[in-house]
Amino acid sequence: MTKKGWIALVVVSVLTALIAHGFMLSEWMQGRYVVGPNDGLSQMIPFKHFLYESMRDGKFFYSERFGLGGGSFSQLGYYFSTSIVFLVTAAVTAFLEWIGLLASPDLQYWADVTVFVSIIRLSVILVITTIFFRLIGLKSWFAYIGAVIYGISILYFRHVTYWEFFADAIVFLPLLLIGAERIMRYGKPGWFIAAVALSMIDNFYFAYINFLLTFIYIVFRWFIPLAEYELKRKRQIVYFLVGGVLGAAISTPFFVPSVYGYLNNFRPPFEGEIPLFDMTENILSDGKLVVLPAFAVICLFLFPLYKKRGFRLFASMTVLLAVLHASPAVGSVFNGLSAPQFRWEHMLMLVAGGLIAVTLQNWKEIQVKHAVIAALGTIGLYVIFSELELEGKPSLYADSLVVMALITCALAILATVRQFKHWDIALWIGIVASSLITVNLFQEEKLTGNNAKVEQVEGQGIPQSFFTSDSYNGEASRELVQQLKAREEDPLARIDWMIGTRNNTPIVQDFLGTSIYSSILNQHLLHFYLDDLAIDMGRESVSRYAGFGGRANLYSVLNGAYTIRSEKGNPVPFGFEEVEQNGEFKAFENKHRLPFVRTTNKVYTEEELEDSPVLAREHAMLNGAILEEWDEQSETSPVVEDLMDKVTVKPVQAEYKNDKLVVTGKNGGIDLKVSDVRLLKEDTYVSFYLERSTADKGFHLKVNDYKTTRKRADSIYRTRVNDITIRVPSEETIRIRVPEGTYTLSDLALYAEDYSTLEEAERKNEQTSEPIVEWNGGHATVHLDNSKGDSLAVMPIPFEKGWTAKVNGEKVSVLKANYAFSGIPIEAGFNTIEMSYRPPYFGASLIVSFLVLTGLFVWMIRKKRNKPFAD
Repeated sequence: MTKKGWIALVVVSVLTALIAHGFMLSEWMQGRYVVGPNDGLSQMIPFKHFLYESMRDGKFFYSERFGLGGGSFSQLGYYFSTSIVFLVTAAVTAFLEWIGLLASPDLQYWADVTVFVSIIRLSVILVITTIFFRLIGLKSWFAYIGAVIYGISILYFRHVTYWEFFADAIVFLPLLLIGAERIMRYGKPGWFIAAVALSMIDNFYFAYINFLLTFIYIVFRWFIPLAEYELKRKRQIVYFLVGGVLGAAISTPFFVPSVYGYLNNFRPPFEGEIPLFDMTENILSDGKLVVLPAFAVICLFLFPLYKKRGFRLFASMTVLLAVLHASPAVGSVFNGLSAPQFRWEHMLMLVAGGLIAVTLQNWKEIQVKHAVIAALGTIGLYVIFSELELEGKPSLYADSLVVMALITCALAILATVRQFKHWDIALWIGIVASSLITVNLFQEEKLTGNNAKVEQVEGQGIPQSFFTSDSYNGEASRELVQQLKAREEDPLARIDWMIGTRNNTPIVQDFLGTSIYSSILNQHLLHFYLDDLAIDMGRESVSRYAGFGGRANLYSVLNGAYTIRSEKGNPVPFGFEEVEQNGEFKAFENKHRLPFVRTTNKVYTEEELEDSPVLAREHAMLNGAILEEWDEQSETSPVVEDLMDKVTVKPVQAEYKNDKLVVTGKNGGIDLKVSDVRLLKEDTYVSFYLERSTADKGFHLKVNDYKTTRKRADSIYRTRVNDITIRVPSEETIRIRVPEGTYTLSDLALYAEDYSTLEEAERKNEQTSEPIVEWNGGHATVHLDNSKGDSLAVMPIPFEKGWTAKVNGEKVSVLKANYAFSGIPIEAGFNTIEMSYRPPYFGASLIVSFLVLTGLFVWMIRKKRNKPFAD
């Protein structure tokens, strides 16, 4: 294209993108945001805010604010830490802040810029996709219409609203296809190398999806060549393999840490059924993920065009991918053989765009009879889909799609009547307009509305006021957190507090917390919560952890200094006293605090404690430290008495026999009554196995005044951990209550805790001087006087590959202590411990990337000079 052509393409793309975001822009101007009320507010906006602040403070790889501490670069590689779109946005934001045009960006800033970043991203998508369609032989105007079908899709806006980083994948697919075409046509791998590198840098997960889609496209292209002369397949394969390896090598500093974060994550395997075919969505007139344009359906019935290669390519791929969209099994393949997810359908829209573009370019070959047959076939298909009863409730959105389909059929017929001038242009305009109308109606009707977590008017976005509401970042709780930070001398003291089910409240309210919600987390911490210590989080759900289940021993070991409770909160932990109040929120301080770093000579092994109850494991952590293995003599497991043989079990509004609990009342269960109240201490730990027989229902579980929830058995967010431990203040009767239904309830155990072990740990630490600790992101320094001659220092810095340590200048190993935290071998006397973190394999990855880039640069220079690579 000429320079004017490029300028015109950019201008038209920006204008089209602006119109496509019409509803979002209108809402923004009225102080409302079209962002997801769940993950959008709980993850997308907080993570962008958190990463920007971390990078601005020089914490590029690790943050003590990420839950209990974590490698944010690796664990947020699935989200934004490697996202090219986000990194560019952050760089622009930093520049505006530096020159004084922008105050320090807050959460609302990241909500504000979402729509504008989306407009720019969509404009880029339209330009790149137009280039792709031009490369395969389409004229500019038709190539642009094909790009509009691809970019102006409901899937793009669904991604932007709920999981914004998903939308980046739509940028990189056409880049990969351009690279593939340049190899197949000209044997030039440069674009493909760049596209592979950028895709793998941006997001490892969507790189996998887009690579699968590109492979499918290449296979179709091998069977349906588009150019008269194309490279032989063997040479293409060599170029694809070499180009892919080189692109991957360039991406390693970003890709390798992100993949390591994924591999170091834990997610229970999906055990539900994955049917081969399960059609639940009407992709013609009420799509929630995909809407196949009416004109694309018309094209499929234009039989004379099947003689053209380009048409056959895109028509066959459109039909195949439309069918695969109804296959959960295919969704599972694209989700790494896990639970079915539909995140690959942007390819369906791209080939539909190609189908439409090829058809319009060859429209002169279509006669009236062909258009009439195609229109009738399209209408018949719409009728069949409507009879399948796939639609949701009647809506303007669904009705409009049907009306636009009828109008498109009429325009297609009129455009074949050659006496009617310019009806073909009307058809083109109608196709573009229908896409713009569809996405704006979709934004209004499907992406907004009433939500249990947000007080919201139907058809409107989330109001600005929600950002300072009690459901998200209320003034009373926010001020109470600041009061605690002001009174606390220890900068590493943690506050147990989160609003509702928003585990990322510590990021939102800027404090060191005890909770996090992210799809990728440190597996050692997840196992610590789910298995090793069986900590109930108040809500069963994967990809998160929260609090310490009100267990005072864990607060003391892990530097939990405060907890905040509302009036409806769970019982306050033992040894916590009220120190502040603001509105309905009360703050309680831990009066049994232990030093951040503790030293010991007592070592227990995980194997020794494998069959011990969780209370015994807590005592082991207080007495000493738990390691995976120990070469020297280890300690035997602390003894805690199971009181179940001194307990009477009584069903309440239920029948209980042979581990089967049948609750007949609204809320029933069993009572556990201790025969001798003198056996009771400060707290009671009750452990049991509990699972509901009905797969399609979650339920509330209440033990005395402690409340928690359990997922339905077929939920993909279920932890599949049914061994539960609940701590409650001691009472003569322990009441376990669940809703009406049938359950398996077994392995009951009851333990009394008097906290003598915690108090003994306090006394021991009072006899030693307080260590001096600095922990700032990926750097920690500890100065401690080990006059007792202990062999190990234990600290609540989560164990993670990437940490290295020196003691008095000598390198030592970082040990996994207390299941998920760090242990450092120390010497007698004064010790200076220096710890530093870098993402796993980061140094080696940088070297590989640098060498490959240097080699390619030298090769390009030599090639340009027309000299051989080696003399």
